[in-house]
Amino acid sequence: MGVLTSQKISLYYDRFKNIEVTFTKDMIQVTGLVTQQVHIKCGNDFWPCVVYSASFSNAKIVTNIKTGLLAKLQATNNFVSLRFCFKPPGENNTVTFFVAARVMASAPYGNSQDINMFTVQFSNRPPDDFIEIIGRVLDANVNSAKRKDVRIPLNPDNLRKLNILSTESAVFIQGVPRRCILRDISFSGSKIVMMGVAKFLLDKDAAVRIDFNDPRESFTIKGNIVRAENVEGKKEMVALGLTFIDSAVPMSFKIRLNDMLTTTRADYRGGNLEETPQKS
Repeated sequence: MGVLTSQKISLYYDRFKNIEVTFTKDMIQVTGLVTQQVHIKCGNDFWPCVVYSASFSNAKIVTNIKTGLLAKLQATNNFVSLRFCFKPPGENNTVTFFVAARVMASAPYGNSQDINMFTVQFSNRPPDDFIEIIGRVLDANVNSAKRKDVRIPLNPDNLRKLNILSTESAVFIQGVPRRCILRDISFSGSKIVMMGVAKFLLDKDAAVRIDFNDPRESFTIKGNIVRAENVEGKKEMVALGLTFIDSAVPMSFKIRLNDMLTTTRADYRGGNLEETPQKS
């Protein structure tokens, strides 16, 4: 944490301050939210809670009200502090902080008489760590749509920047594993080279595996083979173009590509990237 400049954090805040993020399983994983360490503090007492969603100005939390919380809120004029705890992927230490807030609304959660959902309004701008963690995810999500067809050739320099272990990988064509070589990747697809016959592979369902390091992650992303061409001079080899299924692209994968593209754009003005859309 703390690697972003104050200018970048301010940009995240201004750009995404009104966007509410729901803490799905995928969101909890990519942000590293330590759910067991999230609490609401009211007065000098703590109540465990679940963060349902949050923005840079408010949050929705779910907690048990049969423990004296409502009476405590009345005594403190609805002022609380929300304790967040994150352990972002690749980090050794947790990041913990409090956000001062005030309860603005409360309603039963589902059909439960014991559990309520509270809407809390932050009293001030949240800490930079929170803006960095959430902003990085939102930035990747926006750019994955905006730059979905920008291809990243997997040359040695880009492999290093992306922390991809090797271009040697595997593709599962209609569930059958085959060895392949990764040639490029994007938010929306990949080009691979493997042994095979082009006409028998076109329009087949496929999933390509991409292995990353630091932190170690492996993604097998489902898609469809939309292009198949023989490799010149190598009759037994075929080059395949895969288009990913949007819903199958993990958020962690988007973040990795976005971090690399953002750094490259800032440092090299995209010198190693193919800024042309992929053809289907």
